[in-house]
Amino acid sequence: MLTRIRRGRTPFGALKEVPRHPTDHRLARAFLRAAAPILLLVFAIAVQPISAQQLVGAITLDEALRQFRARGFDLLLANASIAGAEGDVASAGAIPNPQLSLARGRTSTYDPALCSGCSNTSITAAITDQLAISDALTGKRRLRTDIARAALEAAKHSRADAERTLGFAVKQQLLQAELGKQALIFAQEAQRLTAETLDLVTKRYTAGAVSEADVARAEVQKLEADQAVDVAGQSLAQAEAALAFFLGYDDVPPGFDVADDLLRATPSPRLAATSHDELLREALANRPDLASARAQLQGAQAAVDLAHRLRIPDVSPSLQYSREGSGQNALSPPTVTFGIAATLPVFNHYRGEESRAEADLQTRDISRKKIEAQIGSDVSSALGSFTSARNRTARMQDRLLDRAARARDLVRLQYEKGAASLFEFLDAQRTFLGTQTEYLQTLNDYWTAVFQLEQATGVELRP
Repeated sequence: MLTRIRRGRTPFGALKEVPRHPTDHRLARAFLRAAAPILLLVFAIAVQPISAQQLVGAITLDEALRQFRARGFDLLLANASIAGAEGDVASAGAIPNPQLSLARGRTSTYDPALCSGCSNTSITAAITDQLAISDALTGKRRLRTDIARAALEAAKHSRADAERTLGFAVKQQLLQAELGKQALIFAQEAQRLTAETLDLVTKRYTAGAVSEADVARAEVQKLEADQAVDVAGQSLAQAEAALAFFLGYDDVPPGFDVADDLLRATPSPRLAATSHDELLREALANRPDLASARAQLQGAQAAVDLAHRLRIPDVSPSLQYSREGSGQNALSPPTVTFGIAATLPVFNHYRGEESRAEADLQTRDISRKKIEAQIGSDVSSALGSFTSARNRTARMQDRLLDRAARARDLVRLQYEKGAASLFEFLDAQRTFLGTQTEYLQTLNDYWTAVFQLEQATGVELRP
């Protein structure tokens, strides 16, 4: 029996009932242990952000691709095209509704009062199948459905191809934003270093150790660094604006920022172990533009078959009922008529339709072969760029960056002790800053080559 209610020390600050009997204590503890995960899940769901646009955060490559696939304008247009193609499939496979016709008329110069059961009012009703039976027997409706389905498959693959090509643009734009952010950091660091250099040279000038020309040289380098900071900030803002547009934003949202996952990523072991032939096989199996061309080729073949079957006459059965009066003396007694209407292929043998369909089939086949050849060229070009960029990136990361920084520090130390000239010190610092800029360009070349390989093969090759 429960005696009182007190506030328990639960994670949620809820009221906990305290039982008197020891068995009740055990039951209550077991209930809380079982209910805690559910309560935690409910709490987690309750505090989920309402909208992704409210909390953008630092956007990684995976997050950028997710937002692009969900809100990219071009992909939304491609989705609408797929919906239209699905409607075409439904229309092509639909059975025509039967046509019902009713007619009522009156015969002139006829007096129905002269005979029993006579009438001068005529009634006619007819129904036809609108070629539904003929299309089913000749297979024309099935072929039209095949053509529409091939067009639907082509639209789906075209949407995937748009995701492939525009995804490359999104990746490259995110890369530009990340490199622009890092370039701004480098520019600010250069600004700090040149300011320190100018301060050092000014002190030595005051002490009479250097000339005014040395101060001017140091000041020029400082002003150039200030210029570089402004340029880097402008480039970063432009890159972020372009990326926001690709992700479906109408403007750069507050808090929009990019991560540095590409700058910190290591080369994929899969890329290092993949040969040209393996990449080419993956491309031929996964490129959506090739799959779209194959679907269009199937649709063109079905169109050729349909053009050949146009020679088969369209047969349309009909059922008709008519009457004008009743009985033996009726002007037209009740009559049921069954008829068949057919198109006679006397003048038009559909040679033009057949030639047009065959020409389209040939065009689709040539387009498919062209895409296959283009895939081979894309893979070879992208792999060559990747190999070169990978070697240059590894060389800079392993040795060049470290040695440039070490040389700058040693020359600075020599300059402070009077063992090196200002020209040597500024040249070492300029070399260091140039190496940093070259490193960013090398990273740009490396990741661009990776993205080109992904675009060429149609698969993700990153770790």
